[in-house]
Amino acid sequence: MASIKITVDRIQPGLHIRLPVKWNEHPFLFNSFKVKDQEQIQLIKHLGIKHVYINPNQSDTQPLPPDHDKGTSESEEEMVIDIEAQKMWDEKQRRIEELSAYRRRVIQCEKEFERSLARMRAVMNKIRNRPEKAVDEAAALIDDIVDKLLGDNSVTLHLMNGKSEFEDIYFHSLNVSVIAMMIAKAKDYEAQKIKDIAFAALFHDMGKIKVPAAIVRKQTPLTDPEKNYLKLHTKYGLDLANNMESFPDAAKLVIEQHHELNDGSGYPNGLKEDKINDLAKVVAVANAFDNLCHPAIPSEQKIPYIALSHLYKNCKHLYDNDNLNILIKFMGVYPPGTVVQLSNEMVGLVISVNAKNILFPNVLIYDPSVPRTQAPIIDLADKELKIVNAILPNKLPDKVREYLNPRSRISYFFDSDD
Repeated sequence: MASIKITVDRIQPGLHIRLPVKWNEHPFLFNSFKVKDQEQIQLIKHLGIKHVYINPNQSDTQPLPPDHDKGTSESEEEMVIDIEAQKMWDEKQRRIEELSAYRRRVIQCEKEFERSLARMRAVMNKIRNRPEKAVDEAAALIDDIVDKLLGDNSVTLHLMNGKSEFEDIYFHSLNVSVIAMMIAKAKDYEAQKIKDIAFAALFHDMGKIKVPAAIVRKQTPLTDPEKNYLKLHTKYGLDLANNMESFPDAAKLVIEQHHELNDGSGYPNGLKEDKINDLAKVVAVANAFDNLCHPAIPSEQKIPYIALSHLYKNCKHLYDNDNLNILIKFMGVYPPGTVVQLSNEMVGLVISVNAKNILFPNVLIYDPSVPRTQAPIIDLADKELKIVNAILPNKLPDKVREYLNPRSRISYFFDSDD
C-alpha cells in the first residue's frame, strides 16, 4: 500500500511515519520510524513540520480523525520539548561522530587491503623467476597481517571497495587467506599455525599459472578434458613448491589437498575425512565460499548470503562441519556484501561484522535524502531494528542499486580495535 499524507495533528503513537525534511534538519535518527509516544509528536510539531507520510503496512494503528485537538497547552510544554529536542540532537551528534570514526577506520582498512594486494601481486610475479624471494616476501606479508589479527580480541570483518585493478587470482588468494585466518583464530590456533594457514592459502592456487589462461578464465562450462587439465593445478602447484627450498611442508600439503572432500569425491587422491590435512580442511571451506561468490561462469555467481546457505544446506558431507559452522558464525547469517531489508522496510548493505556481535552487523542504509558519503551506518546491536530478508541486487531499483553499490567482486579484510 502506498504512503498516505496526513497533517501532524492526526499523528498518534503506533503510526509508522516518514518526515518530509532532510536528515540533517531533525534530531531523529531516521527519516522513517514508528512513533513511540506523545513527546515525539510534540517534537515533530515543535520543528514546524506541517504534515508527514504514514505507511499503513508498518503501522499498528490508524491516524486520528481530521481536526483532532487534544487541547494541550503549548506554553507549558515548550521548555520540556526544548530540553528533549536538545537531548536528541546531542545523541544524533554522538552517533554522527561515531559514524565518522567508523568511516575513518574503514578507509584505513581499505588502504591496508590495497597494500596487501600489491604485495600479493609482487609475490606471484616472483614465483617463476625468483621463487625464494617470493617465499620471503609472502612470509613477511603474513607476519604483518596475522600480528594485526591477533592484536586484539575485537576483530571486525569489512567489505572492501575493491578499487584495485589487480587480476582475480590476487583477490581470490587474499580473500581465501583472510577467511582461513578468521576460521583459524576462532579455533584458537596458536600464532604460528595461523601463519601456516595464511601462507598456504596465499599459494593454494599458484599451480594455475601453468594451466592455459583460456581454461582458467573460460566463462562457459568446461569440457571434460578442460576440467581434467584444470584439476592438474594441485600437482603443478606442488611441483612449484618443491622447487623452492624454503617452502614450508605444511603449505605443500594444503596446495595438494585443498580440493579433497570428506566423502572421498575430491581430487587428486580421493582422500576421506581424517586422511585430509587439518590446515587443508580450513582452506577448503574458505576456498569453496569464495568460489561460490566468484565462479568462472558469471551467471552462476551467488551473493554471500546464498553462498553460505548453499554450503550449509548442501555441503555438510563435503567439508569439516566445525570449520563450516565457524565460517557461518563469524560471517553472520547475512555476510558483508549482502543487500538486506530491515524490519522498518528500509533497505541497506551489510558492510561489516564484528566478531563480538555476529548477529548484529553494521548496515549502510539507503536514504535518498542523505548523500551516499554521509549515509547512515546502523549498528543493529544498538537498535530495535532487525534484518528480515536478503535481496538479490538485480531486483533493486536502479537508484537504490547505484546508491548502495553492491559489489560484483566481494573482497574482505579485517581490522582490530587496538
